[in-house]
Amino acid sequence: MILVTGGAGFIGSHIVDELVEQGHEVRILDAVLEAAHMVMPDYLNPGAEFIQGDVADRDVVAEALRGVDAVCHQAAMVGLGLDMADITDYVRHNDLGTAVLLGALAGAGFEGRLVVASSMVVYGEGAYRCERHGPVAPAPRAREDLELGRFSPRCHLCASDLEPLPVDESAPLDPRNVYAATKVHQEHLSFAFARETGVPVIALRYHNVYGPRMPRDTPYSGVAAIFASALAAGAAPRVFEDGGQLRDFVHVRDVAHANVIALTCEEPLTGAFNVASGDPRSVGEMAHALADAAGPEAPRPLVTGQYRLGDVRHVFASAERTERVLGFTAREDFRAGMAEFASAPLRAA
Repeated sequence: MILVTGGAGFIGSHIVDELVEQGHEVRILDAVLEAAHMVMPDYLNPGAEFIQGDVADRDVVAEALRGVDAVCHQAAMVGLGLDMADITDYVRHNDLGTAVLLGALAGAGFEGRLVVASSMVVYGEGAYRCERHGPVAPAPRAREDLELGRFSPRCHLCASDLEPLPVDESAPLDPRNVYAATKVHQEHLSFAFARETGVPVIALRYHNVYGPRMPRDTPYSGVAAIFASALAAGAAPRVFEDGGQLRDFVHVRDVAHANVIALTCEEPLTGAFNVASGDPRSVGEMAHALADAAGPEAPRPLVTGQYRLGDVRHVFASAERTERVLGFTAREDFRAGMAEFASAPLRAA
C-alpha cells in the first residue's frame, strides 16, 4: 500500500493516477482545504482509497499509515509566501505537518521508503558565473535596482552582469521567502529522519510545474496558472519585470512519473533530485506560448516592469544527476504541453 498525502491536489492526483494504473494499492490523505479546493475534486481516482484529514493531526496520520509500505508526501501549502500574515499557515501545513508524519512513521517502525515533495525555491537565486571572477553567489536583489528596472543580479566583486547557469543539487540552499524556508525545513527534517531511522528518503525538487488540474488564479497559484486564468477571462497575461526571467517548466505528468520512479525503483535511494525538463525558457516565452495556443484572438502578454521582492531572477535546473542516478528524463514537449494546458479547465479554487 502506498500513501499519497495531498493526493487530491494538482500533482498528488496525477501521482495517484499513475500508481493505480500500474496496479499499486493507493491510499490518499488530503484535507481538501478551501485555500486549494472550493469543492471536492471530481477527478479523484476511484481505484484509490480516500481519507479526508489533516496531515498535522496525529490520530488521522496514524490511521492513514496502517498497512502502508511507502509514502509519497505531497501535502503542503504552496505559493511564494510573500504575505507575512500567512507565515503561521505555511509553517503549520508544511513544517508541522511533515514533523507529525515523520513522528508517526518513526512510532510505527516504518521500514519502507519516503518520497517528499520539495521545490526549486530552496536554491534562491540559481547558479551564476562572472566572466572575471568565475562562479559567484549573488546577494538578494536590492529594491533600488528593481525600481530602476535593473533586474539581473550583478557580481558583488565587480558589479558586472552575470551569466546564469543550471543549478545542480550540490548548490547551497538559500531560501528567500517564507514558502522556500518551509521547504528547506521539510528537507532537513526528512533527512534527519532518514539518518536516525535508516529509512530511504528522496526529496524531489520540482521546478515550475504546469498542466491539467492546476488551481485557478489565487495568491497561491503558479505563474502558468495565473497566465492561463487571465487568458480564460479574456485578459492579457501580465508579465513581471521584463519577462526575461529563466525558469524550467516541467509538465505535471513528468513530475508524477518521477515520483513513481522514486517510489518503485529497484534499489531505494536517499538524497535530493531536481525534477525538471532540462530545457529552460523565459517567463515571457511561456506567456507567449500560452497566448499562441489560446488562438489568434487571445490578448498578447503585457510586460509590466512590476516586481516582487521575494522573487528571484533566474533559476533553472541541471537534470543530469536525476537522469543518471534516478533514471528519470522528462518526456513532455514544451509547446505541446502548453497547447494542452491552454485548453485544459483549471481547478476551481
